[in-house]
Amino acid sequence: MTFIGLDLGTSFIKAAVLDLDASELQQVRRVPFPEPINLPDPVLVEFDPSGIVATAKRLIDQLAASSTSYEGVVMCTQMHSLVLMDERGEAQSNCIGWRDQRALEPHPSGSGSYYEVLKQRLTAQQKRELGNELPPGAPICFLFWLAEQGLLEPGLVPVSLADFVLGTLCSSTPSVESTNAMAYELLQLKTLDWHKEVIKELGLDKLHWPPIRQHGDVVGRMKVGGRTVPCYTPVGDYQCALAGALLSEDELSLNISTGSQVSRLTNQLVLGNFQTRPFFDAKFTNTFSHLPAGRSLNVLVDLLGEFAQHSGTAIPDPWEYIARAATAIDHTDLEVKLSFFPGPCGDKGSISNVREQNLTVGTLFRASFENMAQNYYDCALRIWPDRSWKNIVFSGGLARKLKLLRKIIEQKFQTGSRLCPLEEDTLLGLMVLARVFSGRAESVQQTMDDFRRHYATEPNVED
Repeated sequence: MTFIGLDLGTSFIKAAVLDLDASELQQVRRVPFPEPINLPDPVLVEFDPSGIVATAKRLIDQLAASSTSYEGVVMCTQMHSLVLMDERGEAQSNCIGWRDQRALEPHPSGSGSYYEVLKQRLTAQQKRELGNELPPGAPICFLFWLAEQGLLEPGLVPVSLADFVLGTLCSSTPSVESTNAMAYELLQLKTLDWHKEVIKELGLDKLHWPPIRQHGDVVGRMKVGGRTVPCYTPVGDYQCALAGALLSEDELSLNISTGSQVSRLTNQLVLGNFQTRPFFDAKFTNTFSHLPAGRSLNVLVDLLGEFAQHSGTAIPDPWEYIARAATAIDHTDLEVKLSFFPGPCGDKGSISNVREQNLTVGTLFRASFENMAQNYYDCALRIWPDRSWKNIVFSGGLARKLKLLRKIIEQKFQTGSRLCPLEEDTLLGLMVLARVFSGRAESVQQTMDDFRRHYATEPNVED
């Protein structure tokens, strides 16, 4: 039994053949996500929705051209990106992406930005019920901006990017599954339904809100090769990546890439001073996201490479030298705070306690890795105070690349670790879901357990 898996990521749109019998990814393909539309206001980040649909269709057609007989299509998508559609299923807006910052513009009332005014209108209890997240680029924020400017036409349907793409390809009525509905930041987590009180308070009640479906529901059909196959509810890429990490309830997930996240699974809804998100099998996750990682490290890399860039000298891969230099350092009293961008760890970074002897590439990045480990540990204590985790699961490109970083984190947590078995964690997560959606497994957790045995993942996996 084979499926097509499609991941509408931030950097790439990826597709693969999911061989459920062999438990393997095959014919993995990736193309860059389309570039944003060139708009006069730099805070607006929008994409041509038809271009995204065309790219997705092209990848599906390439896989369909083989002799493989497919049984279905599963899909995940980047958080927060959204398209407004009319009742005929046609796009009435560009795709507004999660990097959009229009909500940070000044509100006409003079009470701060649109983002600040929005937060003032929500009670602390409402924020907890919505998951305690609320980034400026979430749909709740740019929809509020549009509503306050009288730019929201009544009856439009706010549709997540994947649901828009699938609805267009299948000519079906868009709906949304809870892991994607969460990304609107308008989902009442206690009921897993739209938070109608908040929607009305923010002037968004004239929109037509899509129905929320169960994961695994068939939401349309598409011709793939010579067959018409079912297409299942698209899911959020965050939850799909955790499924691909094959996370168990006694493990702590550290996803480390451009940004990073600390997450745990819970069997019941727990609201607190952290982000709460729906998962599969009626479970939830407690998490901290937007922690300093690759994006912040690249600030240091760019600084160190500025002279070479100015002289036209190419440095093909600075990370090989960085890893070697940092590994040669056993200890440093240099102190680095990587919070160069706003997030749970603050919005100001620093390099301090500098002396002539302790400022080298090796000490700089050793101190940076130690700061990352401390950030992860501090956040882990907030979502898991009794520290009863038995293992760390690493995923993400930076975690795979930097063995030293994993070692420093292990030492900080005083526990073992394992790597996500495949680099393509979201595609592996889609294969987990395809097994469940097709009826080959009873639950996502059972399938993750089966895959852990299949891939023989053990603590202290070495490269």
